[in-house]
Amino acid sequence: MPAIQAAQTETSEETLLRATGIKRVFGKGNAGVTALTDIHLEITAGSMVALKGRSGSGKTTLLNILSALDEPTEGQVFFRGEQVTGLSGKERNALRRKEFGLVFQSFGLIPLMSAYENVEFGLRIAGTPVKGNREAAERALERVGMRERMKHRPMELSGGEQQRVAIARAIAHGPALLIADEPTAELDSRMGLQVMRVFRDLVNRSGMTILLTTHDPGIMELVDHVIALEDGKIVSKTTNQTPLI
Repeated sequence: MPAIQAAQTETSEETLLRATGIKRVFGKGNAGVTALTDIHLEITAGSMVALKGRSGSGKTTLLNILSALDEPTEGQVFFRGEQVTGLSGKERNALRRKEFGLVFQSFGLIPLMSAYENVEFGLRIAGTPVKGNREAAERALERVGMRERMKHRPMELSGGEQQRVAIARAIAHGPALLIADEPTAELDSRMGLQVMRVFRDLVNRSGMTILLTTHDPGIMELVDHVIALEDGKIVSKTTNQTPLI
């Protein structure tokens, strides 16, 4: 595990991701719209955390800032103790390629490619060495229970299976942090539970940290921590002592 940043008091739990004083304003002057204000949070390594809130609460905007896809108007984001905000676009891209995996509610799979080809293509886009791509792709598909279906194209897979392929693509390069925006929104409850089981297995078996957004009360019972947003502010932080999965 990386060393805990010196500014923290010693603890058995490592803070992987930290945000302080985050504010995000879209537009300028009187036309400006404040999407986030006074956001402070810490994500512990090896945990599964959900950002919850209604549409327009700011959760996707916050997720984009935490994943280095967007810059805040004010405030700082730290990953493993190193400041992310203020990095150049090239540096942020490199950070995402190495340390982050991204999953979205729209699976984003290429229709004419098999499950394996979609994952391997993602590795090539990320710039990983071609020599190890086959093993990495197959290993990722096995971790999400899709090795036996890796030759199938997206149209031959269920919604839950397609999302698992999308997860395999996001984890194939071995990220420390998996970030998922409404990953079960397009799935029925049974398939959504399958995806959440995959997430829990990634946390328990490999120590991966998962940060996701949701507005589904059922999903909130399956994670370790829930951070609630309302009108661009954090209004509560709760911990599930015994997640139901």
